[in-house]
Amino acid sequence: MFSKVLVANRGEIALRIVRACRDLRIRSVAIYSEVDRLSPHVRYADEARLVGPADARESYLNIDRILEVAKECGADAIHPGYGFLAENSAFAEACINAGLTFIGPSPESIRIMGDKIQARQVAEAAGVPVVPGSTNVKTVDDAVRIASEVGFPVMIKAAAGGGGRGIRMADNKDEVRRFAAQAMQEAQAAFGNPTIYVERNLQPVRHIEVQVIADHHGNVVQLGERECSIQRRHQKLIEECPSVAVTADLRRSIARAATKITRAANYHNVGTVEFLLTEEGNFYFLEMNTRLQVEHPVTEITTGVDLVKDAMLVAAGNELPYDETELMTRGWAMECRIVAEDPFNNFLPSVGQLVLAREPAGPGIRVESALYDGMEITPYYDSLLAKVTAWGRSREGARDRMRRALTEMRVVGVATNIPYLLQILEQEDFKAGTFDTGFLDRHRVLPEEPLEQQEEAAAIAALLLVTGDTNGVAEKPTAAAPATDGTAPQRTSAWRQKMTGDLVRSGMGRWPKSI
Repeated sequence: MFSKVLVANRGEIALRIVRACRDLRIRSVAIYSEVDRLSPHVRYADEARLVGPADARESYLNIDRILEVAKECGADAIHPGYGFLAENSAFAEACINAGLTFIGPSPESIRIMGDKIQARQVAEAAGVPVVPGSTNVKTVDDAVRIASEVGFPVMIKAAAGGGGRGIRMADNKDEVRRFAAQAMQEAQAAFGNPTIYVERNLQPVRHIEVQVIADHHGNVVQLGERECSIQRRHQKLIEECPSVAVTADLRRSIARAATKITRAANYHNVGTVEFLLTEEGNFYFLEMNTRLQVEHPVTEITTGVDLVKDAMLVAAGNELPYDETELMTRGWAMECRIVAEDPFNNFLPSVGQLVLAREPAGPGIRVESALYDGMEITPYYDSLLAKVTAWGRSREGARDRMRRALTEMRVVGVATNIPYLLQILEQEDFKAGTFDTGFLDRHRVLPEEPLEQQEEAAAIAALLLVTGDTNGVAEKPTAAAPATDGTAPQRTSAWRQKMTGDLVRSGMGRWPKSI
């Protein structure tokens, strides 16, 4: 087993990995940028090292600097988490060349399955159906020709894409011509590879994914499916385990397909195989994520496994301590992603200082976040603030607990999507489980104005901020009017009005009257 693991990430996932290290009695090393000096993962880790300025390219994406820090602190392994360098085959290879264990799949597996075209070829070779479409497309004219052959509508995707980037839907030849050029430019800018491919746009479909883990002793275990169809602009918002749309027979078939693909890719460690599921019950391979998923908690809660810890054990050469016959799922789990976006202002990113952050608790609730009072939410990184997961004996039980958790959660100072998530949970089609990936496009689930209780909460919070009674949180100097007499800056009525508006959009829910 490793003696010291460097965590090449930040925020809630870095904190999650540090905790797994502690469970395994492994020393952990956190890295941080200049704006993350006070982050919880920095304080919780056994050691912490500065890697660079706020810009991720000079800190969390700086491979040379990260490897330099790993050498300085004597780490023998690196865990990439998700995002940043997690699916970067060059980083995995650099770790190995530096004598470090990369806690994840091999560079070759990352390369093959990270290329959507090669991944399709692996699935086809394994006998798993793929979405009708093309191989690599390098010119706009090729895209138009292939789209005509496949049949409209089509999806235009970046071969090296991920996270919803480089994706366009086209209904005719003119749109293909326009969107293919845009997708190529975006793919080149985001991934350094302009290659795209064209797929038939199957609608309506559900997004179903299967969690897998494989060791170096020939064992491949699938840990059930997750429902990830509630998406906005190809970004997942709510995930569930299991899926209400997957029958016992379908579960066996789709799990078998995921296992075949994992073996065909010679894949080791934690990964996720994603599928599209039609109304008729037909499923098609979509892609494989060669890393830990953001939504892994719903699988952990229903199966009782620790995927982060197990990934470290596999990377260290250990055999998996269980097989599929020993795993039993229990109950239902649902996860909501809390992001710093303003649902009342076209979901624009929200930045600023958190006045206070309070996490929900109680039976069946798990929260993963790195929030703290006074934290500065910057534009440098992903907008994910926290993940709230609820467990129940039934889907309705999990949904009820999630509603309660979201109304308890307090994130004050920046806007969040909590009101939006609460509205989704109350939709009749969502309650019934009758939805697909186009659900949020067809349903208006956001009120025109903030809810009354949010206005009440915001007014109270604004009063606390103005009077300075915020548990010692420093007021943000740039929000105040400049002083002219050398005294402390004075809060203006315009500032108070703006702050109240900001807090109304923060999605706090109702505060007790006795506050």
